[in-house]
Amino acid sequence: MDVSDEDDDEGFVSRFNDDVEDEEAEGFSFYDDVVEEEEEEGFASDFYKAGSDWSCLVTPETKKMKQADLLQIWGLQKISPVTKKKTKQTDLFQIWGLQKPSPSTSTSPASSSSSSARKTTTSLRKRLRNSPLTNDTPRQCPFYKKLPGTPFTVDAFRYGCVQGCSAYFLTHFHADHYMGLTKAWSHGPIYCSSLTSRLLRLSLSVNPSFIHPLELDVEYTINGIKVTLIEANHCPGAALIHFRLLDGTCYLHTGDFRACKQMQTHPLLFNQRVHVLYLDTTYCNPRYKFPSKEDVLSYVVRITKEFLRKQPRTLIVVGSYSIGKECVYLAIAKALGIKIFANASRRRILQSFGWDDISKNLCTDGKATCLHVLPMSSLRVERLEEHLKAYREQYGAVLAFRPTGWTYSEKIGVPYSEHSSFTELREFVQFLRPDKIIPTVNISNAGSREKMQSCFREWLRR
Repeated sequence: MDVSDEDDDEGFVSRFNDDVEDEEAEGFSFYDDVVEEEEEEGFASDFYKAGSDWSCLVTPETKKMKQADLLQIWGLQKISPVTKKKTKQTDLFQIWGLQKPSPSTSTSPASSSSSSARKTTTSLRKRLRNSPLTNDTPRQCPFYKKLPGTPFTVDAFRYGCVQGCSAYFLTHFHADHYMGLTKAWSHGPIYCSSLTSRLLRLSLSVNPSFIHPLELDVEYTINGIKVTLIEANHCPGAALIHFRLLDGTCYLHTGDFRACKQMQTHPLLFNQRVHVLYLDTTYCNPRYKFPSKEDVLSYVVRITKEFLRKQPRTLIVVGSYSIGKECVYLAIAKALGIKIFANASRRRILQSFGWDDISKNLCTDGKATCLHVLPMSSLRVERLEEHLKAYREQYGAVLAFRPTGWTYSEKIGVPYSEHSSFTELREFVQFLRPDKIIPTVNISNAGSREKMQSCFREWLRR
């Protein structure tokens, strides 16, 4: 079996294990909010005052950015130097508030009853769910998810009821942004795009009474603040959010986005002042200078046609998140004049977009087309082999595309990303020239923050 597939970049951080459908955002770590929260007022206020120069946040003694005590952030007891020397790996059970397994439990012989093992596993899972490190445990909302001078938060649902927040904004329907939203949500109104609102009801069963859909490019007044959603060029329904406060201060929150020339013509951005830019910095590293979406789509179509010419009995597989990457398999479908096969769950989601060019090209029978869409986690050789077995009579090879910027390498191939490349970020920042830039991705490490801030200063000097 021939398989065309590229391994993820070494810098890729998986948010969940493979059993969870689709690693939603390329490289967005769920733990990016583990940052200076123990000084909510002091650090946050200093941060916002700092603008593009963070030198006031560097301590003279160490010449390094202030760094939080992660144990204190997590609500755990700090380990003293004496204790630290004696700490063993198994002491993590004590730190997490779990009962340390006895030798008999951890090294149970093969003859142990399966029911006993199941009880132990169930008990451990319950305790882990209640541990302070569990993803769905409410924690203090970090300052960079709050908008100063407003009762608003952005993509901050995992923190439960945020004090002082009367409106919760969601930029798009990817798990690392909507985490915490369930059918039990009751902490306040949710504002998002119309498409995202449909997905909240369809996939998460969120109570419609809390969902307030907003149309793109329409100005709304919410709590006296003017709010406008702008196309983010990310996944379907993703939006930049523009806030104009009563005093004229303007915030632009990009959520996840891929900057493009069209954004520079938007009336709220062209020759307009943006005081604070909340920036998607997924690829804020000079190594990421990948081509435009259009160039990559042309490449994908060309490679597909060449492969089919050599191997007509080829099954084409495109990896995708729960939403996102639609342009890749849609481009192949249009170029070859073929249908798109996806499972029932994905078809329901795609049909909810209301896009005719996708809805009319979907099919329910995998044997009726050579173009299949699978979860990104399924693009491994062993899983592709399993998928091919069901279609052995028709196909003898698989051509698989993993559309993600993390596969970027000038030697390996061309990536397809729905986040801004380094050069696109630079151009967008130089176009807006904001007073302050607040990165929202890859910020849990002080060294990473310093490197990004150095880039911002350089971009704004030009």
